[in-house]
Amino acid sequence: MTDVADRIRQNQEGLVFNVPPTFESLDAERQHRKQRLAGALRIFGRLGFSEGVAGHITARDPELLDHFWVNPFGMNFRHVKVSDLILVNHDGQVVEGRRPVNRAAFVIHAAVHAARPDVVAAAHAHSINGKAFSSLGQLLDPITQDACVFFEDHALVREGGGRIVLDEEGGRILAKGLGTMKAAIHQNHGLFTVGQSVDEAAWWFITMERTCEAQLLAQAAGTPLLVSAEDARYTREQTAYPLAGWFSFQPLWDDIAKTDPELFD
Repeated sequence: MTDVADRIRQNQEGLVFNVPPTFESLDAERQHRKQRLAGALRIFGRLGFSEGVAGHITARDPELLDHFWVNPFGMNFRHVKVSDLILVNHDGQVVEGRRPVNRAAFVIHAAVHAARPDVVAAAHAHSINGKAFSSLGQLLDPITQDACVFFEDHALVREGGGRIVLDEEGGRILAKGLGTMKAAIHQNHGLFTVGQSVDEAAWWFITMERTCEAQLLAQAAGTPLLVSAEDARYTREQTAYPLAGWFSFQPLWDDIAKTDPELFD
């Protein structure tokens, strides 16, 4: 795969190509991650991914690499502002913020962030199609171009999905099952996605949820025809690299930033 600079150079001269920002300081990078995190949570709420107090997105702090920012326990996704986010350390203690952390969020996300230094953000929610599909105990099939994003790049984790993840061993099981992949289906639980940015992790979750819905509909209607392995790999290589995930999230970000300016408070 070519890098970001090569992809930009391949575009016609004079066209504007949206790329991830660079930062002059850790404080600026931290603020950016927190803004994107608050926006992604609001988008999840808008898309109906909330289920009571369940669900969380985390963003690794750019300076304290074993700490992460996360939504407060029991707060509506649609109401989260930058100032509401809490910073949690590797022991599960809230070191910045005044609200509690969801224990399940800590044990799952802490294990993934520890096992995957490349992961900046991780997303999990009890979305309806993800929950339904997770009960089947199977991986997603390459039945559409969108589904090819996950071809040979998502895991099925069977162990522990029917039991709420409150102990650190449960988090380690999920992290081990995820391995080096971008996403996991936790059987009888739901979906989990990761990325090198909040934007990427959130987008993989959103498109994975919709891909689950598409496969459930197709299987209910008949026997879906599969994209060939060769074509599925090619499509994944062209559409599923980190920049593509980041870029796909930008229309959603532009919308939430315009309609919900209070998220920046």
